[in-house]
Amino acid sequence: MRPLEGIRVLDFTRVLAGPHATRMLCDLGAEVIKVEPPVGDLTRFGQPRLNSLATYFIQQNVGKLNVSLNFDDERAIDLARRLADVSDIVIENFRPGVMARLGLDYETLSASNSRLIYASI
Repeated sequence: MRPLEGIRVLDFTRVLAGPHATRMLCDLGAEVIKVEPPVGDLTRFGQPRLNSLATYFIQQNVGKLNVSLNFDDERAIDLARRLADVSDIVIENFRPGVMARLGLDYETLSASNSRLIYASI
């Protein structure tokens, strides 16, 4: 058994520090659900590639589950909230204010999930 088995992480991160942090949690046994925009995480498209995916993307996201959500659609935001309700940890690295504008900030999410751990990188 790995130390974080049974822990669910909702990952709203992109590019470097966030994906690396959630990769480490995944390596320790957490179930990590990576949330991407409909076009996919921008790191999917870099070089070099292996089977049409950037090797950097593969390395940072191996073992994670993923879901594509369009935050212009209220149904997607509702789904993100429902995922947060059944998650132990939410990690995000948006500019300050973005998650609050979407209603996905700590204050909003912790109102329905009091045990939620929320990290902004």
